[in-house]
Amino acid sequence: MPVIRNLGRAASQLLQSSGCGCGVSLVPVRAIGVSPRQVASDASFHSVTFSESDHPRVLITGGLGQLGVGLAKLLRKRFGKNNVILSDIRKPADNVFYSGPFIFADILDYKNLREIVVNNRITWLFHYSALLSAVGEANVPLARAVNITGLHNVLDIAAEHNLRLFVPSTIGAFGPTSPRDPTPDLCIQRPRTIYGVSKVHAELMGEYYHYRYGLDFRCLRYPGIISADSQPGGGTTDYAVQIFHDAIKTGKFKCYLRPDTRLPMMYIDDCLKATLEVMEAPAEALTMRTYNISAMSFTPEELAQEVQKYVPELQVTYNVDQVRQAIADSWPMNFDDSNARRDWGWKHDYDLPELVTTMFSYLGSDSRVAQAN
Repeated sequence: MPVIRNLGRAASQLLQSSGCGCGVSLVPVRAIGVSPRQVASDASFHSVTFSESDHPRVLITGGLGQLGVGLAKLLRKRFGKNNVILSDIRKPADNVFYSGPFIFADILDYKNLREIVVNNRITWLFHYSALLSAVGEANVPLARAVNITGLHNVLDIAAEHNLRLFVPSTIGAFGPTSPRDPTPDLCIQRPRTIYGVSKVHAELMGEYYHYRYGLDFRCLRYPGIISADSQPGGGTTDYAVQIFHDAIKTGKFKCYLRPDTRLPMMYIDDCLKATLEVMEAPAEALTMRTYNISAMSFTPEELAQEVQKYVPELQVTYNVDQVRQAIADSWPMNFDDSNARRDWGWKHDYDLPELVTTMFSYLGSDSRVAQAN
């Protein structure tokens, strides 16, 4: 128990933009015929009479991370504000708190999470709680608890209550022995980070629950995601967000990857669109439960050249972080997402020039950018 308590304390300090729940509750797992967990015979549920809506009732865990707030905004526009609940263990900013329903949800507290699902009649669950690659390597026990134990809680609750469950995977699910250019949906996966290992675990467990319990599990392998709405949060691809902030604020950018490090990337609007599309796709259209999605692939040098069209005086230097470089060198250079494009019509909107233009349209009110324009 001292170890569990220490993990809980560490979580509140380390989970910055990852949006992860971290207090631990030990709940025994007992397999039964159609659900992976046994509901206690004296369990008390709040029963209400309501008329079913055509819209799903949505819960987003880890909702204060890079993707959760944007996803909530998209889903509320589509399904109605009160049908989408954002959750996290951190205090939200005022604009987030007042934009729609927000609740505290700890993914390591199985009982609390189940109560949230039951009392709010949740039908779709987006599970974004996770420690990212570089942060996870700095605290492997915490990453193991959040990324794996938290996932188990979510899987059990989703199977028990017949939810449609989305769990994101990532380029980090591949390793140095995977084909890198391009990387297909199905190939060898031997990642060398706890983050990557936990994502492979999530893919396989989700597919197992689908075939064993009938869980409607859906998963996309995201490339590096670029957004103007959030600060970098410990990911290996976060240089592609940091360069915009540094270009505007200081005109100087120090990159922790080699200039020729090619990785697949995607603007956040494309990422959120793909996530909604795969969740709305008819089950019979899906030939697999985990898909690659892609939009563009570039190097730090190519990105810097595009950014310098807006900030010509930007000075770029390279100070390679060996840990992050080793992670990047084990990841795909390009994704093969032909199955997603065939099965449910995936198509991206943003290539590199559109990405840079859009980022500066959000961030570029600084005089440097204004003068360049």
